[in-house]
Amino acid sequence: MTFSPDSPHVAEVLASPNRGERIGGPTDLLILHYTGMATGAGALARLRDPSAEVSAHYLVFEDGRVVQLVAEAQRAWHAGRGFWAGITDINSRSIGIEIVHPGHVGGLPPYPDAQIQAVIALCADILARNPIPAARVLAHSDVAPARKEDPGENFPWDRLAAAGIGHWVAPAPIRDGRFFAMGEAGEPIAALQAMFALYGYDQPVTGQFDEGLRAVVTAFQRHFRPARVDGVADASTITTLRDLIAAAPPPG
Repeated sequence: MTFSPDSPHVAEVLASPNRGERIGGPTDLLILHYTGMATGAGALARLRDPSAEVSAHYLVFEDGRVVQLVAEAQRAWHAGRGFWAGITDINSRSIGIEIVHPGHVGGLPPYPDAQIQAVIALCADILARNPIPAARVLAHSDVAPARKEDPGENFPWDRLAAAGIGHWVAPAPIRDGRFFAMGEAGEPIAALQAMFALYGYDQPVTGQFDEGLRAVVTAFQRHFRPARVDGVADASTITTLRDLIAAAPPPG
């Protein structure tokens, strides 16, 4: 199967068989990933391999070349099991962009400038054609915090925000002071969980700082407070979350 590219930034269409029909609701999420593989060629082959059962709508190479694998009208298999603001079938509601990058296992090197410029241009075009709010431009780790780390804490979300893509506030400075961590319990923990749930994360309000909350805090830090990613809810993390909620309507 071939199809016409949805974006003028696409250099080539290389259709993946790993796709299906969207099920219910608008396409109102944009999810960014890294490939986590050594080469772009290897990632492209995997995204088109029927036995791998994984794909994405777009793949962006280090030099900025964009390949489209699945038409935006169809459901690509990129996010897997996830959740955001009550949505559990992330794939049916999202467009997925895979970014060629070796990931954490490859040492988390900087993203090339040409690649980030291409991601920005592609995202801007996608957002111009789809009803995706700024606060629903997300990391894979946001929608699957217990399973995923991508696109990682060195992905330049601030550069995307400067180009009008995504929801962002300047992270609050890291200072000494009170923090919440594994094993703590009580009303302050419940209040923190409620804030994460309000923003969109899959976070039940239990009043217990458990592994689930640590995964959510870590994912939040990777996206919004990347200077220190440790899963500890310090004042900087909590203030940044509060400022994000105050800065725009929550994505739910």
